[in-house]
Amino acid sequence: MTTARTATPRTARAINDRIALELLAERGPLTATQLKDATGLSRPSVADLVGRLQDDGLVAVVGESGSARRGPNARLYGLVADRAHVAALDVRLDSATVAVADLTGRPVARATLPVPDGPPGEEDAPGAPAAAALALLDAVLADAGVREVHTAVVGAPGLVDPATGTLGRDNAMLPAWHGELVRLLPARAGRVLVENEVNL
Repeated sequence: MTTARTATPRTARAINDRIALELLAERGPLTATQLKDATGLSRPSVADLVGRLQDDGLVAVVGESGSARRGPNARLYGLVADRAHVAALDVRLDSATVAVADLTGRPVARATLPVPDGPPGEEDAPGAPAAAALALLDAVLADAGVREVHTAVVGAPGLVDPATGTLGRDNAMLPAWHGELVRLLPARAGRVLVENEVNL
């Protein structure tokens, strides 16, 4: 017989913080009352939650709500959009596209690089296109004024090994530079996720 485990206060806070961040990402700025109604948390719990997220630099007061009614206006809390950035790399057979977005999901920069086929059998064939794709990512980040990427997601044709999260070894028909790009990308991002393009 198994017994149910209750969440520790720390775990509960982390779950509530994540729910609040997802609500702010989906709905935009919300008041404390709106967060209370959407999460079902008590008013003091929401106040603690908002304080934690502000201390972490994830949430800030972005305006006021209720100017049409009597009494004090309620503060609107929104995500600090430039607190973190993510990159998406769409890797095709003959091109690589890079897009960078802020914490709210708003795209801030995008560019595409055509990648010509390298001569088959050359040992350095995968290196040049992969290096060019990484250089494109660096250029896009520089243009957007982004210093670092929290997470990079790569969408590529072919199978992805579910155990390792890398492109499968049986992708014989795919360019070798795809695997090389995935291998080198962790030096550019805190976290790298690889997925089949159709699944994405």
